Amino acid sequence: MQEQDVMTKIAKGEGFIAALDQSGGSTPKALKGYGIEEGAWSTEAEMFDLIHQMRTRIITSPAFTGDKVLGAILFERTMDGQAGGKPVPTVLKERGVVPFIKIDKGLEEEKDGVQVLKPMPELDVLLKRAKALGVFGTKERSVINLANPAGIAAVVKQQFEVGQQVLAAGLVPIIEPEVNIKSPERAAADKILLDELLKALDAMPGDSKVMLKLSLPTQPGLFDPLVAHPRVLRVVALSGGFKRPEACVELAKNKGIIASFSRALLEDLRHQMSDAEFNASLASAIDEIYTASKT
Repeated sequence: MQEQDVMTKIAKGEGFIAALDQSGGSTPKALKGYGIEEGAWSTEAEMFDLIHQMRTRIITSPAFTGDKVLGAILFERTMDGQAGGKPVPTVLKERGVVPFIKIDKGLEEEKDGVQVLKPMPELDVLLKRAKALGVFGTKERSVINLANPAGIAAVVKQQFEVGQQVLAAGLVPIIEPEVNIKSPERAAADKILLDELLKALDAMPGDSKVMLKLSLPTQPGLFDPLVAHPRVLRVVALSGGFKRPEACVELAKNKGIIASFSRALLEDLRHQMSDAEFNASLASAIDEIYTASKT
């Protein structure tokens, strides 16, 4: 697909974005959910080999195509890896799935009720490599735990600064200020975040667009102004700890927002499944998330 066709697919296509970007800290948990216990590897390299095998099995499944999966967010090692002898971004594009990459290096300790991104001194090098591999966009995740106006403003400010760096490299950033769905101040945090995002979008220079990845709001429709904003290519939602059925119900309440689920997509997949069982389970999950995104 030409770049403009990719842009149109992401902006207007029916489907969702799969999040296959578990990093070092969350990989053991992801493998355990897949039916592989920690004792199955003795080095970090072996652990990453196992998670790469899982991701390769997913992206090469007959169910995983651009008909329902618009894009896939990759961990850096996955982007640099291969599937069937080809670079993973190439395999995705051949299947009609747009590749993204997770660029953040984790979170700082909580301050003012939030966790901002750790420094990324090698980001420009990573962005250049991603662009050369045919990656379309990036994702960077911060976390909001409390409805602290100063903290939320700091998260949004940092996210948009990183977003401008990504845009300058010719990629599209997915800005992800995640509101913790277990927060006792979740509803208030949603509203403060909305205001800060609108201010940041209105202040963006040039005419480039960004994507937003947000926790599903406590008040359905709260993020409608973001969906309609001329500087927003697409708003996607993370499952944030909801099981897939509940995540899909909440998603369907918010018009114009599509899914970008990780755990909710993978929760029924097991290492021990036959290929037929695995493909059927993945197809069922994809259908459920696709339907909620389309609704």
